[in-house]
Amino acid sequence: MSTKDTTFIYCDGSSRGNPGPAAIGVSFQDNDGIEFFFLSEKIGNATNNVAEWQALHRGMEEAIKKNLQKIKFRLDSELVVKQMKGEYKVKNKDLLVFKTKCESLKSSFQQFDIQYIPREQNTRADQLANLAQDAKV
Repeated sequence: MSTKDTTFIYCDGSSRGNPGPAAIGVSFQDNDGIEFFFLSEKIGNATNNVAEWQALHRGMEEAIKKNLQKIKFRLDSELVVKQMKGEYKVKNKDLLVFKTKCESLKSSFQQFDIQYIPREQNTRADQLANLAQDAKV
C-alpha cells in the first residue's frame, strides 16, 4: 500500500495560566514532511487539556473539509492520545464533549491513526500555537 496519500497532522494546544489564554497549532504535512496547510488560532480561555483536544478536533474538521482520507495525527499530549484510543477514561465533562465530537468525526476517514510523539518531534505545531498566543489580535 502506498503511503504517498497519507497526511500527517501535528496538533498542539497551549494555555498560559491553565486555565488562561489558550491557542492551538495544527500542521498538515505530506509524506515527505512538507507542510501544505496550517492552523494557528486563539481559542479564548481554556485549560491546557481542552486546548489539546481543540487542536485535534480542528485538525479533524479541516481534514474533512479538504477531503483527506488517510490521516495520521501526531500529538505530544499523551492524555489526549490515550483517551482517544480508549486506554484512559474521560472523566472531565469538558473533555468528554471533545472526545464525543472527535469519535463521531473518525468515521469520515478511510484510515485514521493517532499517536503520541515526544514534544521535540512536535515543534511546528507548538510554534503555531505560540504564534497565535503571541498575536496582538
